[in-house]
Amino acid sequence: MSWLLNLYETYESNVDQVGKIEFKHNGNEFTLLPISHTTQTAHIEVQITEDGEFHSASIVDGADAITVIPCTEDSASRSGIKAPPYPLHDKLSYVAGDFTSFGGKQKEPFNNYIKQLEEWAVSPFAVPKVKSIYTYLKKGQLIRDLVNEGILYLDEDGKLIKKWDKKYEALYGEKPKIFSVVAGEQASAFVRFNVYSATKVLTSIWKDKEMYESFINYYNGKLSDNDYCYVTGKNKPFTEKHANKIRNSGDKAKLISANDKSGFTFRGRFTDSKQVATISYEVSQKAHNALKWLINRQGKIIDNRVFLVWGNDDVNVPNTTDDTYDLYSLDFLRETPEKTERISYTNKEFATEFAKAIEGYKNNLSIKSNVNIMILDSATTGRLAVLYYRNLNKEEYLNRLINWHSTCVWRHTYRKDGDGKRVTFIGTPATKDIAFAAYGPTASDKVVKGLMERILPCIIDQREIPEDITKSAFYRASNPVGMERWEWEKTLSIACALINKKEGYTVSLDKENNDRDYLFGRLLAIADVLERSALGPDENRSTNAIRFMNSFSKHPERTWKTIQASLQPYQMRLGKKGQYFSMLIDEVASRINLEDFNNKPLSGKYLLGFYSQRHELYQKHEKNTNEGENQE
Repeated sequence: MSWLLNLYETYESNVDQVGKIEFKHNGNEFTLLPISHTTQTAHIEVQITEDGEFHSASIVDGADAITVIPCTEDSASRSGIKAPPYPLHDKLSYVAGDFTSFGGKQKEPFNNYIKQLEEWAVSPFAVPKVKSIYTYLKKGQLIRDLVNEGILYLDEDGKLIKKWDKKYEALYGEKPKIFSVVAGEQASAFVRFNVYSATKVLTSIWKDKEMYESFINYYNGKLSDNDYCYVTGKNKPFTEKHANKIRNSGDKAKLISANDKSGFTFRGRFTDSKQVATISYEVSQKAHNALKWLINRQGKIIDNRVFLVWGNDDVNVPNTTDDTYDLYSLDFLRETPEKTERISYTNKEFATEFAKAIEGYKNNLSIKSNVNIMILDSATTGRLAVLYYRNLNKEEYLNRLINWHSTCVWRHTYRKDGDGKRVTFIGTPATKDIAFAAYGPTASDKVVKGLMERILPCIIDQREIPEDITKSAFYRASNPVGMERWEWEKTLSIACALINKKEGYTVSLDKENNDRDYLFGRLLAIADVLERSALGPDENRSTNAIRFMNSFSKHPERTWKTIQASLQPYQMRLGKKGQYFSMLIDEVASRINLEDFNNKPLSGKYLLGFYSQRHELYQKHEKNTNEGENQE
């Protein structure tokens, strides 16, 4: 119940956000829903005058189609042909009183709908907009008006066309828009209503807080059955029907459900679902609405698996799935260190800099501030499960995040800024990028989400990174021939970060490190830079060091003989510069003990040595080039 309580408290802390429209990265709207409300994708919008007359109608398409609608307990979880109606906006078969006159078979859905709407319209909580819509709909002429408006279309028998056919082109020309917007028959189109005024601008009903409060007050007055709420510990009206549409407007999976009375739900321990636990209607509504809002706002969804991090009092919290570059750019971090590269960068220095970035943020924390980490996924279309949940003190969470971003760290160049220019940052890769480094860019979403879930305890609980993940990235980084250059460079730096999580090395070259594998990696880097320096600017082929890298990692002594023999013509071509590389090779090789110069497979340390040595050589090359330009 702790996650429900924390979601409920999050709703209470952000109640001022209820009804405020926000936008996702793709431009779609979302909001923190009021209680007793849900969302639906509307297909038709009908404008009603304040006097209760038909004004106009239009097809709704795109991002504006998601509509906040009032709902009851029964309608929120409805299914089937005889499903209970929504209180205001609903499908055409519910809201059209003349539905049977145009091919509909059932009058009951409209009768139930208009009776329910009448109760709201005549209640003391009703606002003028509700009364205007009720006045119009009770006339029972909606489909006729929509046909006259050119929104709906009839066949030769005067009935609603069920499915568009080319034979209707003789009557209507090109395929009408309604058949592209609605997946099924015209009768399944979802209709939303709005009130039009010729003298003033009215807020759209689905964005009108007065409308929200009107229905909430009306519906809450109908709730009477009180019971003990296991979340708040208070006696309040309870509910057995909990919300769906948690991940998106079409999501049917529920987190809480006990509707299988004939199966194995209770397994003989209870005779009624209330004996297991009871949750108040208010808590269920607020907790689920807060969860929907948070997922839309900051959740990461991979193959329908939700990765979510939020704070109770302040929902803006650095996410465990982001890389260091993304965390540096967060608006709510008060102090942001410069994103410039540092040649000598120790883990301790990095931890200090990253800590500074969130110091102002931590100073604003209250004593009770905490962070929630949650993973959600569904095995079936009807059931959603909490796969992982942790609640931590916010300061403890941030300290663990600092530890992760200061230990699993390396130098990366695969990110791009807003102008599309490649940038360099020293830090930790995103968990999604770790998945692609370990399993390749074509890895399925199922594989990616599985790895992201496995990495989470490494961040939150400070566990070791699973060995198979590190090994997989190591093997791919050791086989550059099968990848494009940019992909291999990205895989290499991420593999180095994973290996470095255990080894604790620095990006800057450690010339005093006499570890066998590290030294072999240095030799490979010198050979690569030597040959690359001798190649012309138009020669983009891989060097022998890169071509034999996979073999070198398995049989270093034997492969090094082949690589070194291939270097002779390039050493001669470079002249004096080639002598420098030769001397460097001799210096590094002399550090390897004679008994260690063998074909024992190399560990991940060789990648660290390879990267650091290559980075230093390129740094020297850039420095010499710049000095030469300055002298000219």
